[in-house]
Amino acid sequence: MATAPRIAKPIAANDETAPEAESLSFESRIAQALPRLSPAEQRVARFFLTQKESLLLGSAVEIAAAAGASDATVVRTARSLGFDGLADLREAVLGELTSATPSPSNRLRRTLHEAGADAAAALHHVLGTHEESLRVLREPQFARSFTGAVDILAETPRCHVFGIGPSGAMADYATLQFNRIGLPATALSVSGIGLADRLIGLRSGEALLMIAYAPIYREVAVALDRAEQLKMPVILISDSLGPFIGKRARHVLPVPRGRAVNLSMHGATLVTIEALATALAARRRVDALASLEELGALRGALDKDWLKRGLGRNGTRRG
Repeated sequence: MATAPRIAKPIAANDETAPEAESLSFESRIAQALPRLSPAEQRVARFFLTQKESLLLGSAVEIAAAAGASDATVVRTARSLGFDGLADLREAVLGELTSATPSPSNRLRRTLHEAGADAAAALHHVLGTHEESLRVLREPQFARSFTGAVDILAETPRCHVFGIGPSGAMADYATLQFNRIGLPATALSVSGIGLADRLIGLRSGEALLMIAYAPIYREVAVALDRAEQLKMPVILISDSLGPFIGKRARHVLPVPRGRAVNLSMHGATLVTIEALATALAARRRVDALASLEELGALRGALDKDWLKRGLGRNGTRRG
């Protein structure tokens, strides 16, 4: 078996130059290689980046069919990225997914090293990171999974949105948006035994939208077990957990959280949530419009001046 390439490790606390000495993360390796790859290789490389479950579990022929390329192009792309072959590339991906997660301080140290101290440079660094993430959302494979997710959510009587920590804030926001457009939703955004009070409200026929990342922690495992017990379809938003839960998720939306060893950034997750809400409102147009009319009436009951404010000349609501 070929020796797996080195996987990026956490930066030592006293080593400010470590980012230059370490090997590249899988995402960074692809980002740097893309400009010199052929169009077919670029398509396969982006597939490697966004479909890690298929990459780890599929044969070269299966990967080629899913990526819209030949199996020879799949192997050639792996070699163009600096790996000995497909098996070597898989080892790198699996090793990165299962390696110890860098601490927040190490992630920040690496991010600051790349962004620099200048405010404008930091702005451009973050914008560049989000632009990389949003490119994934434009991929045809992502659009297909997104459409499948909307198909499920448009038919469910209630959606439960799982997320812990920063992902919990995303879960709360998704719940607010879904409720506004008339899709009853609850947030499973607490950890520990408090989550049991939320999970007990799940019912057969409803849907679970899960925002979570590798490794599988206890709350994820229990939520998945509960959904499986109730035969609830699961939609997963994650760029790392998919390979570990396999077919327990009906659809996987591989939304990046920025670069693997930098600070996690949730801009693309927010875009995905808002895209889901928009697509669902289009599918449930009558319910969505009626729900927002009701929301406006409730705001007016709480604030008598609300309905008098109207819109300004530029289309924004006054006040």
